[in-house]
Amino acid sequence: MKFQAVDKVSNISGKEFHECYVKPGKPVIFEDLAKDWPASDLWSFEYFRSRYGHWMIPMYDKSYHEPGAGYMKPATYKRFGEYLDIIEHEPTDLRFHNFQIMKEAPELAEHYHTPRIMNGFLKFALMFFGGKDSTLNLHYDIDCSHVFLTHFQTRKKLYLFSPDQSELLYHLPFTNHSHLDVLQPDMEEFPAYEKARGMVADIRHGETLFIPKLWWHFVHYVEGGFSLALRANDSVATKARGLWNLVRLFTVDTGMNYLAGESWKKYKENQAKRNASRLLV
Repeated sequence: MKFQAVDKVSNISGKEFHECYVKPGKPVIFEDLAKDWPASDLWSFEYFRSRYGHWMIPMYDKSYHEPGAGYMKPATYKRFGEYLDIIEHEPTDLRFHNFQIMKEAPELAEHYHTPRIMNGFLKFALMFFGGKDSTLNLHYDIDCSHVFLTHFQTRKKLYLFSPDQSELLYHLPFTNHSHLDVLQPDMEEFPAYEKARGMVADIRHGETLFIPKLWWHFVHYVEGGFSLALRANDSVATKARGLWNLVRLFTVDTGMNYLAGESWKKYKENQAKRNASRLLV
């Protein structure tokens, strides 16, 4: 399928951003949102390796969503410095994600600024690291926040879909993800995906992608690199929905995985296929 390129903007006002992107729920790439951040100059593979290379960190791979005892758990652990050596120089499917790095290194919070482009930013930040050609499965952010994702050093692509595409993407019930591989879709397994319409964001060093709340995204590291995610929440209703999602995931989904494992996975996949098949008529 063809993907529409996400807009790139600079020197945009908060009002224009709200009217053109927040209000309609449309992704956009800021070329200059992080231009004054110290992180844009300081953060590199060597910067993190020299200061925090001794950390033992959890590694995730494509087994993350496999049923059983390892469901949504780390595949292994490595020293941070060793992992940075790998992703800087060679491909790997190991990822280090959803890390609240400022808890371990609070001084890093001095290296970026909360954007003034809108209100409602949350106080915590997450970092994501990945090697060349690693991917993060198709999902939407479970807390339903808007996400501002700033990339460093290299390049990665995100494939994005609006919330109204959920059934065409084979949304697995009781979760915020899908087993559809956007880069290599199995059209016999996921025929409704042919009707989906998406966008692609190609982000480079210092650029920030705005992902509106509930938008699906599939992440592909074109080169090994890392990103910082800041989040903003614009309503009490959205916060409530995010809380419900978390409860549902960590009680119903995780509990049923523990009790039923592969059978639970099959149930979710079959339900997703039934929902999608209605759109093929």
